[in-house]
Amino acid sequence: MTNFGSAKSVGSRIQALRRARGMRTSKDLADAIGGNMTVSIIENIELGRKANLDVSQLLNIAMALQVPPSYILAPMNDPSAALDLPGLSSAFDGMTAIEFDAWLSSIDAGAHMFRTLPGRNSLVELNALREWHTLNAEIRRLHTMLQLEDETLQQSPYAGRTRERLQDAQRSIRHLGPLLNAGGWNLPVDDHGEEQIA
Repeated sequence: MTNFGSAKSVGSRIQALRRARGMRTSKDLADAIGGNMTVSIIENIELGRKANLDVSQLLNIAMALQVPPSYILAPMNDPSAALDLPGLSSAFDGMTAIEFDAWLSSIDAGAHMFRTLPGRNSLVELNALREWHTLNAEIRRLHTMLQLEDETLQQSPYAGRTRERLQDAQRSIRHLGPLLNAGGWNLPVDDHGEEQIA
C-alpha cells in the first residue's frame, strides 16, 4: 500500500489516504463527503484522469479524509521534496513541500517569502488576525475560569493569577483589534478591541 505522504500525485495521495482511513472504495469517500461529489469524479481524480480539482472538491475531500489540504497537495512525508502539482507557475519553482505547507498556512517561519511589500503585509496581517482570534478565545476561557474560581475558591491566590493573565490578554487585544480594523479588516470588536459575541 502506498504511503499517502510520499505518493507522487494528488490522485495517488487521495487514494492512499482513503485506504488509510478505512474507506475501501471511492463510493465510501463520496458517501463521507455527503453527496457533493460523485463516485466517478473521485475515481477520475484518484486515477489521474482529472488532473485539476476545484477548491470545493479539494476542501471536501480533505475534510472527509480528516487531513489539512496540504496533505493532498504535496508529498508531506518528504518535506524537502519539490512540489509535484501540475500547472503551477514558475513562481513555485524550487518550493519544497514544507515551504508550500507554510505558505499555504500563512506561517512565516520556513515559508516562501514574498518579494513585494503587499505580499509580505498580507502574511503579517493574517498572523495578526490569528493572534486576535486566539486572544479572544483565551479571554473567554479566562473569564470562565475566573467565574469558577470565584464560586469555588473564593479569594484563592489562583484567582489573582487568572485576573493578571486576563488583564494581559485584554491589554494585548485592545491594541490589536482596532489596529486590524484600521488596516481594512472588518472585525466585530467592541471599544476594548475584544470580539463582540452575539
